[in-house]
Amino acid sequence: MHTHTSTTPTGAALAAAPAGGGPAGDGAVLAPAAGATPPNGTAPGGTLAPLGALRPKRRTSGLSDRRFALLLMLPAAAFLAVFVAWPLVKFVVDGFYEISPIAGGPREFVGFDNYATAFASEAFQNASLRTVVYTLIVVTAEFVLGLAVALLFTALGRRSNAFRTLFMYPLMIAPVVAGLLWRFLLIDNFGIVNQLLFEWGLIQSPDQIQWLSDPDIALFSVALPDIWLTTSFITLVLFAGLQNIPGDVVEAARIDGANYWRLLVSVIIPLLRPVIAVALIVRGIDAARAFDIILIQTDGGPQGSTTTLSLLIYRTMTRFGDPGLASAMGTVYLIAMLAVSIAAIALIWRPGGTAR
Repeated sequence: MHTHTSTTPTGAALAAAPAGGGPAGDGAVLAPAAGATPPNGTAPGGTLAPLGALRPKRRTSGLSDRRFALLLMLPAAAFLAVFVAWPLVKFVVDGFYEISPIAGGPREFVGFDNYATAFASEAFQNASLRTVVYTLIVVTAEFVLGLAVALLFTALGRRSNAFRTLFMYPLMIAPVVAGLLWRFLLIDNFGIVNQLLFEWGLIQSPDQIQWLSDPDIALFSVALPDIWLTTSFITLVLFAGLQNIPGDVVEAARIDGANYWRLLVSVIIPLLRPVIAVALIVRGIDAARAFDIILIQTDGGPQGSTTTLSLLIYRTMTRFGDPGLASAMGTVYLIAMLAVSIAAIALIWRPGGTAR
């Protein structure tokens, strides 16, 4: 049997047919025709060319992606350096100087004398204690109320859309406006709150409770507007965190027989640790630096019972004319807030740990 094998011309040579169309003779050399283009991957002369040599070269720019990203960040970095970093550094450095309140006045280096004066001051100690108490009152009340409302919204599902919108309205009100509003509500003699309590028979006279004039309850009274104003923020953050809790985990706990309280303590709150840490840190720092909402209601009175660190630093700077001492007090406050934030992250968030 005669088998015919067809050979496909590849590589560097092509079959050169003899004149007249006859079969090629033995030893006939296959060569490309003049002007013919070599196949892909074949260089002239029959050798294989590297693939990279056949691909079109990309035009490389002199600016890499990393450098381009840094270039985009330069405006924001310059803004932060000029308006945040430099004033902060100058603020800390001023704490080591005795500075004249007159612009262009003399500056004298006094070392840690301003810090020693601040820690020895009874006003600074009392203001620090009141700041801690005020922050604990505000943050604790907001967290409890915010978690309860967030759980309620989660249970209602889409039926809570309208309520969520209404509940967020206080976030749109400026602290000064909220302070004025609650001042009229709590003011002695003709405040709306006392009038309602009197009509309901809970108090004997409309001026029985001196909300803003009694030193024993004034700090709690000025905290009420802050609680009313920003509880919706805590609710919004916790509600967003609740949406990310896996439903199968909650369902598995219910199948195991866990009641709602056990489910809340052992499953929901541990899974919300990162969200809780962020909410408490943000609100804790914001509450500790409360200024305008207290200033508009009591201006630090009565008898200094509502004077927090922010008000004391402001008065030391403007009323008493001692920028160096005010800077030292502010630096102590800054370090304290940084320490509290780190402790909150380590104890509540527990990065790298697992919730038990």
